[in-house]
Amino acid sequence: MLQERAGQLGMMQIAFIAIAAGAASTLLFASVTSGSLLSIPLFNLAPLPILIAGIGWSHLAALGAALVAALALAGAFGSLLFLNFLVGVGLPAWWLSYLALLGRPAGGGDAPDRIEWYPVGRIVIWTALVSALVVALIVLMVASNVDELREALRKSLGSVLRPPAGGAEGGGEAMAARPFMRVLMDHPERVLPPAAAVLTTLLQALTLWLAARVVQVSGRLRRPWPDISAMTFPSSALMLLVGAFLLSLLPGLLGVLASTLTAALLTAYALLGLAVVHALTRSVGGRGLILGSLYGGIAIFGWPLIFMSLLGLADTRLDLRARMQRRKPPPLSM
Repeated sequence: MLQERAGQLGMMQIAFIAIAAGAASTLLFASVTSGSLLSIPLFNLAPLPILIAGIGWSHLAALGAALVAALALAGAFGSLLFLNFLVGVGLPAWWLSYLALLGRPAGGGDAPDRIEWYPVGRIVIWTALVSALVVALIVLMVASNVDELREALRKSLGSVLRPPAGGAEGGGEAMAARPFMRVLMDHPERVLPPAAAVLTTLLQALTLWLAARVVQVSGRLRRPWPDISAMTFPSSALMLLVGAFLLSLLPGLLGVLASTLTAALLTAYALLGLAVVHALTRSVGGRGLILGSLYGGIAIFGWPLIFMSLLGLADTRLDLRARMQRRKPPPLSM
């Protein structure tokens, strides 16, 4: 009887958390309609309440929060937003929160109650896969072939890059003359979807980390905080990256979708590269300055992510962290 009562109270708590998290996610997502600059970061934080509900309580709370938010947005702005929010925000947040608490008994006579948690590296790979899937679905909603996609993206770019009325016409021509802008205007389908996959992967990973930190501070984090700098990727991730890259060389919509997956996976390897930097600089003086400069360069310029991807790929093949560990002198014996 007591167990049944406790189960009912637990389900009521999950339902309450789902409603509260769904309402918070709705407000964050709908803030973009205000048009203010503050609404952009708030909009990007829409998955955060769902992730907190999933990691702090249960993946059922996250799923309920996603449904509550999708229904609320559909009621306020139209039924189209129900599917858009659910596929683009709600379900990815639910899945990542589910993986974050996925574990199995490790067994063993010495620690029969020890749990083997789902590895952080695999969660990062899933973050990239989910992000690539979200971008791919958006691409398929926009166009059914590569020509339609190219024209739709060109129209969007034209409205953004059009010089202001009364401005010098040469400014727009000078901008278009730059090599990158020329490629962007000629083949936007080869630039914008991969760029969206990179940004989405970074935001998904950052939001997941932030949600886990919030839950940890509240004392509700059930799994021990992992050593993120020691994470590794499965060998299948590298094979998937190679396959996606080869497919990205194909023409048509398949090549565009494959390039999106390639960009997302390379971003995951950039996160692995950052983990390598964190591990290798633990005993280096001025570590804070090094990491601060690195993250600042990534935030301002973006291109340092390329070197982090190469570092992550190199660590996958060469195990740089283990080599550095072996080079450390043994501790002095007393």
